[in-house]
Amino acid sequence: MGALVCSAKACRNPATWAHLWNNPTLHTADRRKVWLACDEHRTSLGEFLSIRGFLVETVPADAIPETAG
Repeated sequence: MGALVCSAKACRNPATWAHLWNNPTLHTADRRKVWLACDEHRTSLGEFLSIRGFLVETVPADAIPETAG
């Protein structure tokens, strides 16, 4: 796997966090999608997902479950 890069628009910083999320209208309850975040964008990306009711949990980027994606 290559280097993990922040998912924020136009950000190319290394990702240190992973937001695990799920859109319940599209995904099964056990499905986890991943948005990567650098320290600078951890809060804004997490809030975006949380406001929509999608955020499941935030974990360090090196602790992303193998089943997420």
